[in-house]
Amino acid sequence: MNPKNKINVLDHISPEMQSVMQFYAENPSPSPIDTSYYGMRQAYIEDRKYWNAEAPMMHNIYDIQVPTQYGNILTRLFQPLKSPPATLFYIHGGGFILGNLQTHDRIMRLLACYSGCTVIGIDYSLSPEARYPQAIEEISTVYQYYQQNAAEHNINMQQAGFAGDSAGAMLSLASILWLRDNTIESANIKSVLLWYGLYGLQDSISRRLYGGEWDGLQKEDLENYDNAYLGENGDREAPYYCLFNNDLTNDIPPCFIASAEFDPLLDDSLALFRTLDANNISCEYKMYPGTLHAFLHYSRMMQISDEAIRDGANYFIKQLL
Repeated sequence: MNPKNKINVLDHISPEMQSVMQFYAENPSPSPIDTSYYGMRQAYIEDRKYWNAEAPMMHNIYDIQVPTQYGNILTRLFQPLKSPPATLFYIHGGGFILGNLQTHDRIMRLLACYSGCTVIGIDYSLSPEARYPQAIEEISTVYQYYQQNAAEHNINMQQAGFAGDSAGAMLSLASILWLRDNTIESANIKSVLLWYGLYGLQDSISRRLYGGEWDGLQKEDLENYDNAYLGENGDREAPYYCLFNNDLTNDIPPCFIASAEFDPLLDDSLALFRTLDANNISCEYKMYPGTLHAFLHYSRMMQISDEAIRDGANYFIKQLL
């Protein structure tokens, strides 16, 4: 598409979202001196420090290293109560190449606080060092570990769920499909919470109209994330990457599917909702007006970000026995 024909979304975003853009205009993130993946990751960690401040306190937070075929994977347990009634595994976003348990700390704390459940963040291996489907295999192994060691860690795995944002949303749903397709017991997964994920579309209306320097989701950016995760010659139609090529007709837990109005990935969420709904899979779709991709991070400044996390937490609670 001719760039002149793209919608100038910064003229249409909400006052709250504009306040975040103004904050960055007045406090620009320094460009990383080191342009390697390591440098980009460190810059992302620094950028997120402000947005993770003033997060709610937890009754207990502790780290567990979980053994997998790829080595130990760091997990972090957030427990808002002494004995939470259920467990949510949180998979962070960052285009498969960025992010860790620090960058999404406030989101996970808020989700634990609003749901009253244990939230377990999974620090899966990033790309391009780890290629598809390594992260999915790691996440699936972590889930199985906690299934087998729930009592030791004082968590309830009889009622569990997955949650994630952006690439983490795709990895959450892909991991559930992986567990199902490999006949790994997962009947205790009561729902999955998916915020503005990418699910495998390579073209869409929203991908053509939206995306810019403000969200790092221009066409070339999305291609770079794909190349890092899949490899330049990787299969874009693989069923745990393009989830629409998997079987979305059965044995999928109820899904909360959230999108941002001016997100290039908006149509991924809408297509997923319509597919699941047409196949009588219980799901709820909500688009948050005036927002950009990654708005969940900005709850210090945006009430709608806090609302989106509460909505997901409330959906999960409703699915519990």
